[in-house]
Amino acid sequence: MRRKLVVGNWKMNGSLDQNRLLLEALVRHLDEVKQVDIAVCLPYPYLFQAQAILAASDIAWGAQNVATHEGGAYTGEVSAAMLKEFGSTYVIVGHSERNGAYCESDADVASKFAIAKQHGITPIFCVGETLQERESGVMEYAIANQLDAILSVSGGALLDQTVIAYEPVWAIGTNKTATPEQVRAAHSFIRERIAALHPGAAESVRILYGGSVNPRNASQLLSMPDVDGGLIGRCALDADDFERICRAACKA
Repeated sequence: MRRKLVVGNWKMNGSLDQNRLLLEALVRHLDEVKQVDIAVCLPYPYLFQAQAILAASDIAWGAQNVATHEGGAYTGEVSAAMLKEFGSTYVIVGHSERNGAYCESDADVASKFAIAKQHGITPIFCVGETLQERESGVMEYAIANQLDAILSVSGGALLDQTVIAYEPVWAIGTNKTATPEQVRAAHSFIRERIAALHPGAAESVRILYGGSVNPRNASQLLSMPDVDGGLIGRCALDADDFERICRAACKA
């Protein structure tokens, strides 16, 4: 039985004062929520603050990106070893907001995935289709290409302790949400794709849904077959909303 996981993606939001209030509220509100794993992925400058506030709690933390290199002349980059020094458990790789803005290729994402695994950090590998790909009927082809870039480089062994997040690009940061049937079909396809190439890994990989998850739709979405939790954007910045989503995951 796969344990549910709820991850808050803060994106480029926060300040020292805002973070302190939010993190302390999460610690208070979620202290007795033991049935699911909970984490927040926040901007690099705030990893130290997250470590200081969350270390004594059950809430994990991590980053939203990682460099493909171990170190050297790569101005502005942050390595996996640096993330590890701040106790990062997770790192998001392949998010569509980075793919589009920074032209990250599937090969780039595969490298980030592999280097995170080498340092004992669990990658949250994002896959998903654009609205044009869905409407053109090539959704599965697009997702398969993203998955295969990881599977071909890393193999089945590295899928242990890995998280995949299905995020339809057209539903991120919008008021649009995939229907439960669309979510079920996508998650089922992802697990079947992994099973076809690496049967032993398919049952252990947790597949999260991310696409405008909120307290109103969380119970229905997180109770769908093959949905092992959520990658939460906007609602992760509100302690009450995030708590309600985590509690919905418990009931699911």
